[in-house]
Amino acid sequence: MKAVLQRVTEARVVIAGETVGQIAQGLLVLVCAERGDGEMQTDKLLAKILKLRIFSDDAGKMNRSVQDLDGKGTIGGLLIVSQFTLAADASGGNRPSFTGAAPPDEGRRLYDFFVAQARTAHGLVETGQFGADMQVHLVNDGPVTISLQVL
Repeated sequence: MKAVLQRVTEARVVIAGETVGQIAQGLLVLVCAERGDGEMQTDKLLAKILKLRIFSDDAGKMNRSVQDLDGKGTIGGLLIVSQFTLAADASGGNRPSFTGAAPPDEGRRLYDFFVAQARTAHGLVETGQFGADMQVHLVNDGPVTISLQVL
């Protein structure tokens, strides 16, 4: 399972002109289930995301996790967006292949499981819509962008 995290001061997902998910300070999480992934990879990835210390402490050092932020009010949110293109393989030419991504039904199942687990573990979780044509608006804070993969 792969994810790209972006530390944001704000982010939102728009579908057909309507905002479907929105957070203030927190993490935009672009997530991709790959072939062979299961709940174990999902749980490992979520645990890593929630504990990753990429927010500044009072001394200005990256020493706080998203869980160390409020998470119950307007800050410390997760905006989780499915993105199968993280499984892109462009090694064979100029047109990427996405055969490494989980099949759509399995990808949806794992995405829904990931979101449900995140909502159980964290106070503020918003989402995009699996398989939709989405526009993601964000203000990357830092900028801080982290790529993660669990096997």
